[in-house]
Amino acid sequence: MSNIAEEAKKKMLAAVEHFKLELKNLRTGRANPSILDHVTVEVYGASVRLKELANVTAPEARMLLITPFDPQTAGSIAKGIEKANLNLQPVLDGHVVRISIPPMDESMRKQMVKLGKQKVEEAKVAIREIRRKCNEIAKKQKADGDITEDMMKKFEKNIQDSTDQSCKDVDGLMSAKEKEIMTV
Repeated sequence: MSNIAEEAKKKMLAAVEHFKLELKNLRTGRANPSILDHVTVEVYGASVRLKELANVTAPEARMLLITPFDPQTAGSIAKGIEKANLNLQPVLDGHVVRISIPPMDESMRKQMVKLGKQKVEEAKVAIREIRRKCNEIAKKQKADGDITEDMMKKFEKNIQDSTDQSCKDVDGLMSAKEKEIMTV
Protein backbone atom coordinates (compact mmCIF):
# COMPACT_ATOMS: atom_id res chain seq x y z
CA MET A 1 0.00 0.00 0.00
CA SER A 2 1.49 3.31 -1.06
CA ASN A 3 0.78 6.57 0.70
CA ILE A 4 -1.99 8.19 -1.33
CA ALA A 5 -1.44 11.62 0.21
CA GLU A 6 2.25 11.66 -0.78
CA GLU A 7 1.35 10.66 -4.33
CA ALA A 8 -1.25 13.46 -4.48
CA LYS A 9 1.30 15.97 -3.20
CA LYS A 10 3.82 14.96 -5.90
CA LYS A 11 1.24 15.28 -8.67
CA MET A 12 0.06 18.65 -7.36
CA LEU A 13 3.65 19.94 -7.24
CA ALA A 14 4.03 18.83 -10.86
CA ALA A 15 0.85 20.77 -11.75
CA VAL A 16 2.27 23.90 -10.07
CA GLU A 17 5.56 23.48 -11.97
CA HIS A 18 3.62 23.19 -15.23
CA PHE A 19 1.76 26.39 -14.32
CA LYS A 20 5.10 28.16 -13.81
CA LEU A 21 6.10 27.18 -17.36
CA GLU A 22 2.76 28.47 -18.67
CA LEU A 23 3.37 31.81 -16.94
CA LYS A 24 6.74 32.19 -18.64
CA ASN A 25 4.94 32.34 -21.98
CA LEU A 26 2.86 35.34 -20.91
CA ARG A 27 4.28 38.53 -22.32
CA THR A 28 5.40 41.30 -20.01
CA GLY A 29 6.81 44.75 -20.78
CA ARG A 30 10.33 43.32 -21.03
CA ALA A 31 11.86 41.05 -23.65
CA ASN A 32 11.81 37.46 -22.40
CA PRO A 33 13.48 34.69 -24.45
CA SER A 34 10.98 32.12 -23.14
CA ILE A 35 8.15 33.61 -25.24
CA LEU A 36 9.79 31.84 -28.20
CA ASP A 37 10.02 28.43 -26.48
CA HIS A 38 7.11 26.94 -28.42
CA VAL A 39 8.12 28.27 -31.85
CA THR A 40 8.85 25.58 -34.42
CA VAL A 41 10.84 26.19 -37.58
CA GLU A 42 10.75 24.32 -40.91
CA VAL A 43 14.39 23.48 -41.56
CA TYR A 44 16.26 20.50 -43.04
CA GLY A 45 12.89 19.13 -44.20
CA ALA A 46 11.45 18.83 -40.69
CA SER A 47 9.84 20.90 -37.94
CA VAL A 48 12.41 21.71 -35.28
CA ARG A 49 11.96 23.73 -32.09
CA LEU A 50 13.67 27.11 -32.18
CA LYS A 51 15.70 26.52 -29.02
CA GLU A 52 17.30 23.47 -30.71
CA LEU A 53 18.40 25.63 -33.63
CA ALA A 54 19.57 28.84 -32.01
CA ASN A 55 20.56 30.72 -28.91
CA VAL A 56 17.92 33.28 -27.82
CA THR A 57 19.05 36.17 -25.62
CA ALA A 58 17.71 39.53 -24.47
CA PRO A 59 20.63 41.98 -24.81
CA GLU A 60 18.32 44.95 -24.11
CA ALA A 61 15.02 45.37 -22.25
CA ARG A 62 13.00 45.50 -25.50
CA MET A 63 15.11 43.38 -27.85
CA LEU A 64 15.54 39.66 -28.49
CA LEU A 65 18.59 38.41 -30.34
CA ILE A 66 18.47 34.99 -31.99
CA THR A 67 21.84 33.57 -32.99
CA PRO A 68 21.46 30.37 -35.05
CA PHE A 69 23.96 27.57 -34.54
CA ASP A 70 23.95 27.18 -38.35
CA PRO A 71 23.98 30.67 -39.95
CA GLN A 72 22.19 29.28 -43.05
CA THR A 73 18.99 28.74 -41.00
CA ALA A 74 18.51 32.42 -40.05
CA GLY A 75 15.94 33.04 -42.82
CA SER A 76 13.93 29.95 -41.85
CA ILE A 77 13.97 31.04 -38.22
CA ALA A 78 12.58 34.47 -39.12
CA LYS A 79 9.79 32.82 -41.15
CA GLY A 80 9.01 30.41 -38.29
CA ILE A 81 8.64 33.30 -35.83
CA GLU A 82 6.29 35.10 -38.24
CA LYS A 83 4.21 31.91 -38.66
CA ALA A 84 3.98 31.47 -34.87
CA ASN A 85 1.57 34.44 -34.81
CA LEU A 86 3.09 36.12 -31.75
CA ASN A 87 2.65 39.65 -33.12
CA LEU A 88 6.43 39.98 -33.36
CA GLN A 89 8.31 41.23 -36.40
CA PRO A 90 11.67 39.46 -36.82
CA VAL A 91 14.37 41.35 -38.71
CA LEU A 92 17.07 39.37 -40.50
CA ASP A 93 20.41 41.08 -39.79
CA GLY A 94 23.14 39.12 -41.51
CA HIS A 95 23.34 35.76 -39.75
CA VAL A 96 21.27 36.78 -36.71
CA VAL A 97 17.60 37.59 -36.19
CA ARG A 98 16.58 40.60 -34.12
CA ILE A 99 13.12 41.11 -32.68
CA SER A 100 12.13 44.47 -31.27
CA ILE A 101 9.50 43.99 -28.57
CA PRO A 102 6.91 46.77 -28.85
CA PRO A 103 5.77 48.39 -25.61
CA MET A 104 2.44 47.09 -24.34
CA ASP A 105 -0.49 49.47 -24.01
CA GLU A 106 -2.95 49.31 -21.11
CA SER A 107 -5.52 47.17 -22.94
CA MET A 108 -2.87 44.64 -23.96
CA ARG A 109 -1.62 44.43 -20.37
CA LYS A 110 -5.15 43.78 -19.15
CA GLN A 111 -5.57 41.13 -21.84
CA MET A 112 -2.37 39.38 -20.67
CA VAL A 113 -3.59 39.45 -17.05
CA LYS A 114 -6.93 38.01 -18.17
CA LEU A 115 -5.11 35.23 -20.04
CA GLY A 116 -3.04 34.56 -16.93
CA LYS A 117 -6.17 34.26 -14.81
CA GLN A 118 -7.56 31.72 -17.27
CA LYS A 119 -4.36 29.71 -16.81
CA VAL A 120 -4.82 29.98 -13.01
CA GLU A 121 -8.27 28.43 -13.33
CA GLU A 122 -6.94 25.66 -15.58
CA ALA A 123 -4.21 24.88 -13.03
CA LYS A 124 -6.71 24.83 -10.15
CA VAL A 125 -9.01 22.52 -12.10
CA ALA A 126 -6.07 20.15 -12.69
CA ILE A 127 -5.17 20.25 -8.98
CA ARG A 128 -8.78 19.56 -7.94
CA GLU A 129 -8.95 16.68 -10.40
CA ILE A 130 -5.86 15.15 -8.75
CA ARG A 131 -7.62 15.56 -5.38
CA ARG A 132 -10.76 13.86 -6.67
CA LYS A 133 -8.87 10.88 -8.12
CA CYS A 134 -6.76 10.39 -4.99
CA ASN A 135 -9.83 10.60 -2.74
CA GLU A 136 -11.50 7.95 -4.92
CA ILE A 137 -8.46 5.69 -4.53
CA ALA A 138 -8.60 6.14 -0.74
CA LYS A 139 -12.33 5.31 -0.67
CA LYS A 140 -11.75 2.25 -2.87
CA GLN A 141 -8.96 1.02 -0.59
CA LYS A 142 -11.25 1.49 2.41
CA ALA A 143 -14.06 -0.39 0.64
CA ASP A 144 -11.63 -3.22 -0.21
CA GLY A 145 -10.60 -3.37 3.45
CA ASP A 146 -6.99 -2.34 2.75
CA ILE A 147 -7.19 0.70 5.05
CA THR A 148 -9.30 1.70 8.03
CA GLU A 149 -11.88 4.49 8.18
CA ASP A 150 -9.44 6.58 10.27
CA MET A 151 -6.64 6.16 7.71
CA MET A 152 -8.98 7.13 4.88
CA LYS A 153 -10.01 10.31 6.75
CA LYS A 154 -6.33 11.08 7.44
CA PHE A 155 -5.47 10.64 3.75
CA GLU A 156 -8.39 12.85 2.71
CA LYS A 157 -7.29 15.57 5.15
CA ASN A 158 -3.68 15.43 3.91
CA ILE A 159 -4.85 15.50 0.29
CA GLN A 160 -7.05 18.53 1.05
CA ASP A 161 -4.12 20.29 2.76
CA SER A 162 -1.95 19.67 -0.34
CA THR A 163 -4.77 20.96 -2.55
CA ASP A 164 -5.13 24.14 -0.51
CA GLN A 165 -1.36 24.75 -0.51
CA SER A 166 -1.06 24.15 -4.27
CA CYS A 167 -3.95 26.53 -5.04
CA LYS A 168 -2.36 29.12 -2.76
CA ASP A 169 0.99 28.71 -4.58
CA VAL A 170 -0.71 29.18 -7.97
CA ASP A 171 -2.46 32.35 -6.73
CA GLY A 172 0.84 33.71 -5.36
CA LEU A 173 2.66 33.07 -8.63
CA MET A 174 -0.09 34.78 -10.61
CA SER A 175 -0.19 37.85 -8.37
CA ALA A 176 3.58 38.27 -8.83
CA LYS A 177 3.22 37.84 -12.60
CA GLU A 178 0.30 40.30 -12.68
CA LYS A 179 2.45 42.90 -10.91
CA GLU A 180 5.22 42.28 -13.48
CA ILE A 181 2.80 42.61 -16.42
CA MET A 182 1.15 45.80 -15.14
CA THR A 183 4.50 47.54 -14.43
CA VAL A 184 5.19 50.09 -17.15
